[in-house]
Amino acid sequence: MSDAEKGGFISKVIGPKRRWWQYKARVGQLPPNYRTAVEAIERYLMHYVPRDRDSAESQFEDLVDLFEQAAADGTPIRKIVGDNPVEFVETFVANYSDGGYVPARARERLISAVERAEGEETGKKGGTV
Repeated sequence: MSDAEKGGFISKVIGPKRRWWQYKARVGQLPPNYRTAVEAIERYLMHYVPRDRDSAESQFEDLVDLFEQAAADGTPIRKIVGDNPVEFVETFVANYSDGGYVPARARERLISAVERAEGEETGKKGGTV
């Protein structure tokens, strides 16, 4: 195998994993309520089919960028996702995905997680919509 072939192989195998773990490390640095919201959105995003590998990686990096900036600015989670977190994610993912099927249970989990994150943010139990 030539050096060029090895480089391509390594970037295909190691590169994406490295980007994923860098993303996960950034999520881990978020305040707990923002982390709860990002992890819920991440689970929901797993139901979509990205156009390509780079789009999939970019969508997660862009998501954490958005929440890092919001946390730094003190922007409440509901200001980010609005009243309907499902609509927020579907609008967000439209730039990266060819679509996907999201079961009703996944939608309910996303809504509940954002409500929990909002409750953590405001000090309320469970949050409200």
